[in-house]
Amino acid sequence: MAAVALKTTNQVESPILVNVCVANPIMYKGKSRISIAFGYDTKLIKQVKSIDDAQWSANLRIWHLPDIQENRVVFGLPLKNELSNVHIEKTQQYLRWMRSKRYSDNTVKTYSDALKSFLVFFSHKPIETITNGDVIAFNNDFILKHNLSASYQNQIVNAIKLFFRTIENKAIDIDIIHRPKKAYQLPNVLSKEEIKLILNAHNNIKHKTMLSLIYSCGLRRSELLHLKPADIDSKRNIVIVKQSKGKKDRIVPLSSKILMLLRNYYTVYRPKTWLFEGQLKNEQYDERSLSNVLKQALEKVKITKPVSLHWLRHSYATHLLESGTDLRYIQELLGHKSSKTTEIYTHVSTKNIQQIKSPFDDL
Repeated sequence: MAAVALKTTNQVESPILVNVCVANPIMYKGKSRISIAFGYDTKLIKQVKSIDDAQWSANLRIWHLPDIQENRVVFGLPLKNELSNVHIEKTQQYLRWMRSKRYSDNTVKTYSDALKSFLVFFSHKPIETITNGDVIAFNNDFILKHNLSASYQNQIVNAIKLFFRTIENKAIDIDIIHRPKKAYQLPNVLSKEEIKLILNAHNNIKHKTMLSLIYSCGLRRSELLHLKPADIDSKRNIVIVKQSKGKKDRIVPLSSKILMLLRNYYTVYRPKTWLFEGQLKNEQYDERSLSNVLKQALEKVKITKPVSLHWLRHSYATHLLESGTDLRYIQELLGHKSSKTTEIYTHVSTKNIQQIKSPFDDL
């Protein structure tokens, strides 16, 4: 089962629809189809009707589409294996190369899936005959045709470039391909009052501690889940974040209030391998379960914004900046490689903006 957000046909001028549909492969009248279900929405229905051979089933109360590779990619479903043995061997070789270079598991999966989508599109062509023109055609005839995101397009381009450079020993000129213009988006930030409501929403000490630690230390989700009890240095009042993004270690200050919360949590749960373990001892807490912990907190305090765990990290950085912390220290605390990444928080800090008097007040 896969859930995706359908987008408007004109991504530049029209806002992205946030309505979510659920897609599943089904057999319909002896044919392989993809069913999609969503709440009644006239805009979504119009978009679905624009897809080739989209049909409505009055009996099943669902829309269904041809079960082809293009639709599977659009709706986030696993691709059917239509690759030749040569293509399969090349993708496996690519996967082994990335693992040998110790790329992160997420990057290996993202790049190998992106390459597979590209090779499926050109399954009729030998790999050695693929050119820059084919990549441009893929961008136009597949990515843009299905209104896939600019970030997905960039992933495809990165995966293809790395594959041809390392496995095929053949250069793909990225400048000719034209990367999509990167959208300038400000980080989402919550007020301190909203943060306090969220962190106090849970009575469960584990849930409360996990969310509090993410905000108080500016952690990424994966960084929290990879913490071990020994990474909490109570004598030096620091948290040691090991091998995070970019395979870098860093230290972040540990609040005395968080330390007290951690001690209470430890007394109850006595974690062994991971600081936060699942239902089974020595088992790492599940990512989706952690997201659900936040979702439940939002429901309890009736915050309807589409808050994600990363909003807590953004809020941590912005609140530090507003309290006068130097941007260089914030860069170190967040583990940013470039200061330009950290500078974006200057655009969401309201400390100086709130001091500006509107000319409307003088009317």
